[in-house]
Amino acid sequence: MAKKKLNVGLIGYLFMGKAHSNGWRQASRFFDLKRDICMHTICGRNSTAVEKSRKQYGWDHMETDWRKVVANPEIDIIDINTPNDSHAEIAIAAAKAGKHILCEKPLAMNVKQCRQMLQAVKKSKVTHMICHNYRRIPAIAQAKKMIKEGVLGEIRHYHARYSQSWLVDPKAPRLWRMQKQYAGSGAHGDINAHIIDLARFLVGEFDEVSGQMHTFIKQRPLPDNPKKMGRVSVDDAAQFIGRFKNGALANLEATRFATGRKNHIHIEINGAKGSLEFNLEDMNRLKYFDNSVPLDRQGFSDIIVTQQNGVHPYVGQWWPPGHIIGYEHTFVHTIADFINAVAEGKSVQPTFEDGLKNQQVLESVEKSANTRRWVKV
Repeated sequence: MAKKKLNVGLIGYLFMGKAHSNGWRQASRFFDLKRDICMHTICGRNSTAVEKSRKQYGWDHMETDWRKVVANPEIDIIDINTPNDSHAEIAIAAAKAGKHILCEKPLAMNVKQCRQMLQAVKKSKVTHMICHNYRRIPAIAQAKKMIKEGVLGEIRHYHARYSQSWLVDPKAPRLWRMQKQYAGSGAHGDINAHIIDLARFLVGEFDEVSGQMHTFIKQRPLPDNPKKMGRVSVDDAAQFIGRFKNGALANLEATRFATGRKNHIHIEINGAKGSLEFNLEDMNRLKYFDNSVPLDRQGFSDIIVTQQNGVHPYVGQWWPPGHIIGYEHTFVHTIADFINAVAEGKSVQPTFEDGLKNQQVLESVEKSANTRRWVKV
C-alpha cells in the first residue's frame, strides 16, 4: 500500500534552500519514513533564479509569492529559509493555514516575535521545528547519549567556539546578514545561536550571562555599487561567559574574523568523571577522556562515530563503519525526524519553544553587552 504523501513548500532557494532541498530529496531514500515526500513548490522573489533552482534541485513547481504557497491547499509543510526578518510573518501565516512548519535559525528577530510564532503553532496544533541541524550530527547525538547516561558525572564546564573567516577582507560586500533590519544581529544570531542551542541540548538551561559584542569593520562596499560604502549595523564577533541553572559554567565565542577558520565549531565539556571534545571540521570523531582510568593510561581516546546497528545515532542508514558522512547529512537527519513526527502527530525537538529559549539567551547577551552587566536569562 502506498504511503500518504506530504507536499512541501520551500520558501527560499539560496544556501539554505540548497541544503534543505538535498535533505527533502534524500530523506526517503535512506530513512524509513512514515510518509512519502513530494517536493511540490520552491519559492523566491527572483523568478529566473528560482526556476533555475527548481530544475536543479528537483522541485515540481516554482512561485515568487510566498503567500500563494502558504495558501495553496495542496501544501502540507512550509519550510522557511528566508532572511530572519520574514520568519515570523511567514510562520504565523503558515500556522493559521494549518501547515506544519520547519524554520531556519534564529527563529525570529526578537523574543516578542518568537512568542507570537510559538502561540500561533500551539493554537493551530501543527508540528513545528527549528532547524538546528547540528543536534543531529552523530557525534553530537552520541555526546548527548553519554551525558544522559552519566558518563561525565556532574558537568562543570561548557566551552564552545564557532569561528569563520569570511568577513576578514574589508572589501567583502555588505550583504543582508550585515544589516540589523534584516538579520537582527550578526555573528551572534547567525552562528552563536548554534552553540547556544547545543549548550542547552547537551548541558541545560542558562541562568545568567555576561557578554560583549564588537564590529571590527564599520562600513563595507555595497554589492550593486562597490564604489559606495554602506554601514554595517551588526556585530562581527560576540562572546560571553555564563552560568547554567545546574551550576555548570559556560564560555562561548562566535566570530566571522578568525583568520584561517572556515566553519570551525570546537566544543569541550568537562565533568567530574570525564570530558568530551568535538570539532565540526572532524565531525565523525568524538574525543572522550575517562577520569577513572589509571594515571599511566589516561588520555583522550577517539570514538569514530560510524558504527551501525544502533550503536551510533543515524549513521546506520548510510554506509559501512568507517565510511564517513558530512555536513549535508545533518539536514537529511533533521527532515527524516520531522517527517515522522508530522506523520505521527508528535512534537520533535528542537521546537519553536527551543527557538524562543535560544532567543532569550541571545537577547540577554546583547543586553549585557550594552549595559556591561550580568543579565538573568
